[in-house]
Amino acid sequence: MNAAKFKEALALHQAGQLAQAAAVCEEILKSQPGHFDALHLRGVVAAQTKDFQRAIELIGKAIEINPGNANAYHNRGNALCALKQYDNALFNYDQAIALKPNLAEAHLSRGNILKDLAQSQAALASYDQAIALRPDYAEAYHYRGNILYELHQCQAALESYDKAIELSPDYAEACNNRGAVLQVLKQYQAALQSCDRAIALKPNYTAAYVNRGFVLHKLGQYQAALQNYDQAIALQPDHAIAHNNRGNILQDLKQFDAAIPSYARALAIKPDYEFLYGKWLHAKMHICDWRDVGNQLVQLTQKIQRGEKVVTPFALQALTGSLPLQRKVAEILVDAEYPPSLDLPTISKRARHTRIRIGYFSADFYSHPVSILLASLIESHDRNRFEAYAFSFGPNTGDEMRKRMENAFDQFLDVRNKSDRDIAELARKMEIDIAIDLGGQTKDSRAGIFAKRAAPIQAVWLGYGGTMGAKYIDYLIADPVLIPEESRQHYSENIAYLPCFMPSDEKRPVADRRFTREELGLPSKGFVFCCFNNSYKITPGTFDIWMRILKQVDGSVLWLTMMPDAAMHNLQQEAMHGGVNSDRLIFAKRMPLQQDHLARLRVADLLLDTLPYNAGTTASDALWVGLPVLTCKGEAFASRMASSLLNAIHLPELITATQEGYEVLAVELATNPERLKRIRQKLEQNRFTTPLFDSKLFTQNIEDAYTQMYERYLADLPPAHITSPLKSGQPPQF
Repeated sequence: MNAAKFKEALALHQAGQLAQAAAVCEEILKSQPGHFDALHLRGVVAAQTKDFQRAIELIGKAIEINPGNANAYHNRGNALCALKQYDNALFNYDQAIALKPNLAEAHLSRGNILKDLAQSQAALASYDQAIALRPDYAEAYHYRGNILYELHQCQAALESYDKAIELSPDYAEACNNRGAVLQVLKQYQAALQSCDRAIALKPNYTAAYVNRGFVLHKLGQYQAALQNYDQAIALQPDHAIAHNNRGNILQDLKQFDAAIPSYARALAIKPDYEFLYGKWLHAKMHICDWRDVGNQLVQLTQKIQRGEKVVTPFALQALTGSLPLQRKVAEILVDAEYPPSLDLPTISKRARHTRIRIGYFSADFYSHPVSILLASLIESHDRNRFEAYAFSFGPNTGDEMRKRMENAFDQFLDVRNKSDRDIAELARKMEIDIAIDLGGQTKDSRAGIFAKRAAPIQAVWLGYGGTMGAKYIDYLIADPVLIPEESRQHYSENIAYLPCFMPSDEKRPVADRRFTREELGLPSKGFVFCCFNNSYKITPGTFDIWMRILKQVDGSVLWLTMMPDAAMHNLQQEAMHGGVNSDRLIFAKRMPLQQDHLARLRVADLLLDTLPYNAGTTASDALWVGLPVLTCKGEAFASRMASSLLNAIHLPELITATQEGYEVLAVELATNPERLKRIRQKLEQNRFTTPLFDSKLFTQNIEDAYTQMYERYLADLPPAHITSPLKSGQPPQF
């Protein structure tokens, strides 16, 4: 009787009629409480209806009756896994495999548990075993692809996804994840096609819309990407990734006031979303929204100290000048996103090249501060001793600086559509001796290239002011002002010391045009303080000092760069709260031509620097046109950049050690015309007689550093701190 009823229950279950199947099982169990098959099937139905605790109890009773049934252990393991009782689930999977070694499903489930326990290699072994038992197991290939993707083995992951789709062409999840790995491999059109296929197979597939939005973002199709994220949110309002990625696009569009609510929503859904808290705070700094910023910084610091993935190194630099925090954050990011890779074999020792091959890697080979500073150096390289190669993974804007950079290098390689692995392999094939990362931890950098070892010697320089926190970066190119000996412990790299870390371009044109104050929107009389740093570098503490300075200098104004509307409004409100009329803040309009911008800087009287994130290129621009720069020297690299430049141009009198001293000196220079005049005269005299704007001298110094790095390598010596030999024009150290 019960045998017939169980056949009925089984048929109902196979037809998807779960409630009816459960009812028949219950009927069997009333008359025969120890019926193994009914207990087991009833437990499976409970799990399918998400009553996992009940499932565990029922299947447990079944196992007591028949402890030799592998499928029962497997199904109980699945229910335990759903409740995140991973250790117990793993035990059940192991029991199932012990009873039935060829149970491929148990090996797959075991792999999934090990993946969740971050035992990636063990998980991979379980997936491989499942495939060995069932070569046509599409699901095992799919999950194998997932773990390989997590292990940054993208090509192998792609092969697994392709096999899963070959075995099961309507496998939407495999199509979607294939799209994800293709975007990492920079094959964006193919990635888009995979996402489209996933959506065609599963029209309400939220994850596919999110993935498609990400690919469109990478392709620069911002509005289309936003539409995909909006579609994902419509399908699943609590999808944290969609809200986060939506915020990323709005931030790229510089719509920070719109990005902030998207980030906030993602945080509300997932408070521990990796690196999001700092990104949200950084977006707020872009619009100078300082509400509760003190408490937010305290929370940020506490999260960092606990080792949480809470902020990127670049965003942190404008929030704190703490060297220990900056190194910790850099190491956290590298461990999470760009760990050392074993994708490629160790580079074999190479024989000496007649000319040292320097590879410069950047997304910024166009009209960007990095190229503006770098161009003259590349043109000045001693071609008898060095070959210079560009590895460009940024946009081809076609502007004049792009053309100049293309002509400056011995070879200019556009590698933006290549994967990190492909670029590293190309650099190895070309036998690059020293690979220079010009981006570091900035937005469009590609640290993954260096994680795979593009060259036997790797260094970071110029585009990012801080430690990478990566063992595969051998050198950080800096100077003694930026990184005094007592600060080295906070940098993971060996320091390659130059007299000054920043190059310059002696061909940098300044327009002949003489701007009047009136045409720039400035008052005809009164002292003009200026700061053309980005808005996110302005902290409440710095702004308070600026307002106190304005109140002490009658008729003075503060000339700032054009900012997002929300930032300008917030600063005007802060000024009024500080007792300063908002019309004393004047925002400069953007000028299309850099040479015109440089010319207008001459109208200002004194540039006020920011802390903890100093002016870099902005300070160099000011000094180039004869505008004095006042700075306060902090602790970290980014907090000492202006001090480095002033040291190199022999103007230590404009470097203060405290913010109180900074405020006092600003007022003194504004109210003592003779003293400021003497400083201006000294600046003008020093422009062409000191190291800062001597590009040939700079080139010689950095070439000496490169040579020392190379000779150590040839001599089988490990990287070490090095100092470029003193050249003529060496600045004094203050």
